[in-house]
Amino acid sequence: QVQLVESGGGLVQAGGSLRLSCAASISIFSFNAMAWYRQAPGKQRELVATITSGDGTNYADSVKGRFTISRDNAKNTVYLQMNSLKPEDTAVYYCRGTTTRLYWGQGTQVTVSL
Repeated sequence: QVQLVESGGGLVQAGGSLRLSCAASISIFSFNAMAWYRQAPGKQRELVATITSGDGTNYADSVKGRFTISRDNAKNTVYLQMNSLKPEDTAVYYCRGTTTRLYWGQGTQVTVSL
């Protein structure tokens, strides 16, 4: 069974930083792409960042210049470094991996206070 487990969320003040981790139970080489999504209360889940098998990256306009997605293949882990956090970044952040199927983690809560 493929599992993705997010960690690293928490409460942080505006302007602070967090690094989220997504640990996979299989080699992340198995995934064509991996991504971070987020969902704020009462809002639609939105794509935050993606990283492809060729290490190409894409970011939502709202996080460009502040967030960085990366992977560590040896640790089967994808990261999301979040800097200059804003209250509007508050959401549950989800990791998604794509093979011939879609796999989702359970999410990790990020709360940014004023």
